[in-house]
Amino acid sequence: MATGPNFEPSFSRGQRWRIAANVLFSTLAVLAIVVMANHLSRDWFHRFRWSSYTSTELSPLTLKFVRSITNTVKVTLFYDRDEPLYSTVAELLNQYHLANSRIMVQSVDYNRDPGAAQKVRDAYNLAHQKDVVVFDCAGKQMVYPGGALTKVVFEEVPNDQERDDRRKLTEFEGEKVFTSLLIGVTSPVIPKAYFLQGHHGEHPLQNGDIHGYIQFLTVLRQNNIDIDTIDLVGTNPIPADCRLLVIAGPQTALVDTELDKIEQYLNEGGRLLALFKSYGMNPQTGIVPPCGLEGVLAKWGVEVGSRVVLDPQNSPGKGYDFVISAFSKTHPVVNPLIEQGGVHLMPPRPVFRIKTPLQAPDALKVEEIAFTGPAAFAVGSPTHKQVFPVMAAVDATIKGVTTERGSTRILVVGDSFFLDNQLVVSADNRGFISYAANWLLDRVQLIDAIGARPVRKYRIIMTQAQMQTTQLLLMAAMPGAVVLLGGLVWFRRRR
Repeated sequence: MATGPNFEPSFSRGQRWRIAANVLFSTLAVLAIVVMANHLSRDWFHRFRWSSYTSTELSPLTLKFVRSITNTVKVTLFYDRDEPLYSTVAELLNQYHLANSRIMVQSVDYNRDPGAAQKVRDAYNLAHQKDVVVFDCAGKQMVYPGGALTKVVFEEVPNDQERDDRRKLTEFEGEKVFTSLLIGVTSPVIPKAYFLQGHHGEHPLQNGDIHGYIQFLTVLRQNNIDIDTIDLVGTNPIPADCRLLVIAGPQTALVDTELDKIEQYLNEGGRLLALFKSYGMNPQTGIVPPCGLEGVLAKWGVEVGSRVVLDPQNSPGKGYDFVISAFSKTHPVVNPLIEQGGVHLMPPRPVFRIKTPLQAPDALKVEEIAFTGPAAFAVGSPTHKQVFPVMAAVDATIKGVTTERGSTRILVVGDSFFLDNQLVVSADNRGFISYAANWLLDRVQLIDAIGARPVRKYRIIMTQAQMQTTQLLLMAAMPGAVVLLGGLVWFRRRR
């Protein structure tokens, strides 16, 4: 009986094993490539910014400082994730981690994870605090409230049914604050500022009334500057740990022993913020009695005028106060103020640069940095209008100085009321404190290179007909187009 042809199987056992081995090795090769690509991308990566505006991109100075950190810093974002600012803060902190893996960031939502939240409260003594950021390095801890990361203005709600004002975020200061906190927790020593006391008229530091300086002190502490007071009457010297001496509005004259100590402090590379008052002014002549500090500053190339100046054209209420908006374009203390709304002053004394100072250090640079408008005049001479300088900065290098401060820096302002509790929130007076203190302390990371980022909101306003058309497009037209396209494909394939 005939038999059919003898067909061999399409795949022999050997062929099947070779194919299986080939698939296995190909899969392993692909997995190896994926693992290696992820490993390389973790440590060597580049992020492209599609938008010209971002609130989380770090400035070059911040990146340079962050990459130099060798200590381990633990950052805890103790925040409600439903808060509008949470995503911005979290993304910004992630940028710090990407720049330096020693900065470790963890997020704890006190609403969703009460157990972890309680551990954070116990570790950092937060009690009832919420929405804060904690920086911790080797036991040195700093807590910053998230609500203080933004500048807020109040706008009227455009709705007849709501009469309350609405908070509007205008600027986000996250990078400036976080870099400051990093400097604070990683630096072995926090700089100390001493406020001179003992002369009638100086602003009370812990007083919450309109002329107190508690807001001033708050800004300094946010910039990681410790605060103390000093009285130079008698044998008390200026402490060796004084990195910044603040003399704010003395009314009675300083005695010679006090002035000698201040002069010696400056000769050894001291840093001074001198603020003058107009109290005691003669209403007819505009002359203010001297406090004695004028002679010390004259040796450093600064003359503080004896007559108060007014600038009615730049006064919000056409009164004694006015807003300064003309600044030096090159000096770091005031350069950021050019686009920030200026500085709101009470009547100041003019502050001039002396071309030939009585005492000339080895390298002395004196610069007038803030100016009135051209229609300003000194009290008592209303017809003689001119531009008056009201701030001056001194930077001097002195040979033979062996102190940690290095060089002498002085900032002189003809007014002290613009930093009190009433005016510090006006214009950009609050920002001036940070710029001035960090320039005096030579902390360039925290000046104009790290400014506030604008918070931009976009609102779409549509009529009722436009709203109905949009809903029709999103809920009917677009899904319907997908269904129609799928039906056409199905019908074509059936044929």
